[in-house]
Amino acid sequence: MGHHGRATMLWSMLMQVRLQCTTANAIARYARSGKLDHARRVFDETSLPLRTISSWNTMVAAYFEACQPCEALFLFERMPQRNTVSWNGLISGYIKNGMLLDARNVFDSMPDRNVVSWTSMVRGYVQNGDVAEAERLFWQMPNKNVVSWTVMLGGLLQEARIEDARKLFDMMPEKDVVAVTNMIGGYCEEGRLGEARALFDQMPKRNVVTWTTMVSGYARNGRVDVARKLFEVMPERNEVSWTAMLMGYTHSGRMGEASKLFDMMPMKLVVACNEMIMGFGLAGEVDKARCVFEEMKDRDDGTWSALIKVYERKGYELKALGLFRRMQRERVALSFPSLISVLFVCASLASLDHGRQVHGQLVRSEFDKDLYVSSVLITMYIKCGDLVRAKRVFDRFPLKDVVMWNSMITGYSQHGLGEEALNVFYDMGSSGVPPDDVTFIGVLSACSYSGKVKEGLELFKSMKCKYQVEPGVEHYACLVDLLGRAGQVNDAMKLVEKMPMEPDAIVWGALLGACRTHMNLDLAEVVVDKLAQLEPKNAGPIVLLSNMYASRGRWKDVEVLRKKIKSRSVIKLPGCSWIEVEKKVHMFTGGDSKGHAEQPIIMKMLEKLGGLLREAGYCPDGSFVLHDVDEEEKTHSLGYHSEKLAVAYGLLKVPKGMPIRVMKNLRVCGDCHSAIKLIAKVTGREIILRDANRFHHFKDGYCSCKDYW
Repeated sequence: MGHHGRATMLWSMLMQVRLQCTTANAIARYARSGKLDHARRVFDETSLPLRTISSWNTMVAAYFEACQPCEALFLFERMPQRNTVSWNGLISGYIKNGMLLDARNVFDSMPDRNVVSWTSMVRGYVQNGDVAEAERLFWQMPNKNVVSWTVMLGGLLQEARIEDARKLFDMMPEKDVVAVTNMIGGYCEEGRLGEARALFDQMPKRNVVTWTTMVSGYARNGRVDVARKLFEVMPERNEVSWTAMLMGYTHSGRMGEASKLFDMMPMKLVVACNEMIMGFGLAGEVDKARCVFEEMKDRDDGTWSALIKVYERKGYELKALGLFRRMQRERVALSFPSLISVLFVCASLASLDHGRQVHGQLVRSEFDKDLYVSSVLITMYIKCGDLVRAKRVFDRFPLKDVVMWNSMITGYSQHGLGEEALNVFYDMGSSGVPPDDVTFIGVLSACSYSGKVKEGLELFKSMKCKYQVEPGVEHYACLVDLLGRAGQVNDAMKLVEKMPMEPDAIVWGALLGACRTHMNLDLAEVVVDKLAQLEPKNAGPIVLLSNMYASRGRWKDVEVLRKKIKSRSVIKLPGCSWIEVEKKVHMFTGGDSKGHAEQPIIMKMLEKLGGLLREAGYCPDGSFVLHDVDEEEKTHSLGYHSEKLAVAYGLLKVPKGMPIRVMKNLRVCGDCHSAIKLIAKVTGREIILRDANRFHHFKDGYCSCKDYW
């Protein structure tokens, strides 16, 4: 072949190589940008001779990246020739798609393995949590490089095997920045900051990740000031460095310094903003948390979850529901934490409509199969007064944990269904799930609310001898309540005196409730003095004693107590009730309904009800008015209690045939209880009232509590 022929041939080969490279680059470019169809089109349109092994490997990797392992395998099997990179790509692709067994089968059958093959497999086991198998494979490796050692080191640190990790670290023939940084991070995770700092100081070269790891270690272990000093001398910082320092301040509650640092940040990651929302919120600065939220250009699941959780924890339930509705309007996908927080809010507000909506979303996301979620759902339905749905969720699970059993027992207890609560308790024993301290609080409360004194006393005695559960102060409070409600007030007092631990405010409060029910003024005065020592800022006991004095016409004593409340600056929680209508919560406070947009029609309904009640023989009980006024004024005051306003609104807005569900933040007063029984009878409606203690189901002139509350 002449010179010209050789030159032409060389030129042709160069052009072919160039074309092959161009084609391979195009496939890789499309694959990296997620345009799988474009990549496949270029691949298919390339003639077979021009398809390099690199093109095939890139295309197989693209399918794995797109979570299409079957397509990847199909293409792999059609490859005219393969190299070790091809086999390694198959292993790493399977590992990325969680198919570890398939990866191992490929590894065992591949013709030639190199250090990448072995390292990929070790990494796969580490990522899958099988560090023991990763170790076995690691020590079988014929050759190891720095990446292999670092991967294995990460596996040991992942299992908090810090001593084994240090031994491996010392054995490493070569330690790069990544390996040393990992070891520093492992020490920080275990709180061994001295050893972490020693490694840090010995490093000849550190990168920004190393510095950030050390700063984060100090910050997460409460050494925030040391972290700040190190942060200030960092040669360079990235967004993660700033965020690590910020989290040190937020987690230690130093929101003033966190706020200053946040303002200085050159770029605010979403995670940093989320930290500020939670930090401000938990510190009680809810408006500042909302301000950070509104100023964010980009938000993720954690952002919405953080603000909903802040509202839920700080008692801003209505705002939490408002944010939930906004998420729906803006078509934001609800994350698991958001859904759980909203469920807690629904339970607190007894917002059944929103609760059912969240339940639907949990079902669609298949979260409802989780035992914890189901327990939260049961609690939500119970607190919304829907025992039927609560029981339906409960019955779906053949195997129930103690939390789920407790939820159902407590639910029946709160609704005054002692027999049902006891049956669930006995079923729990038959299923082999041992009761815990919470179980006994629920079942003893059930006995108390339903007047089952004998059963309650027997259960209390069986706690330690049969179930090995040590009675706590809460269980004694239940027993005091049980005896007190049954009229055995002196026995209840003897029990308090014999308690093996110091009685707390809950125990004395239970005894005071018994004194109020059975009008034992002498003992009530003693109990109120005890409560004043334990909770000097709580006005509840004094108000209750004042109520008892008022019922006996002892107005001078009422005035003395009123002055005492003013002089001590004690907190008197105002009574309020609410009702949900068409997914909106309407709040009422005692006195009138002037704050409500539909006040005129509510007042008309109250007047109408007043007439119907008088015809039915209702006589207002003036003992529940704590003022020395004439009977006409007492009647007027009783007529505007918050629960009556909410019931009146429910009669106006809730369709017939549906129960009216009302919630109150305090215990329902005796007059309102009598009135609502009659309202249910004269209107033919079912009214469900949840007060601070329990549920009352009013129907046909009767209450589920049988006037025993």
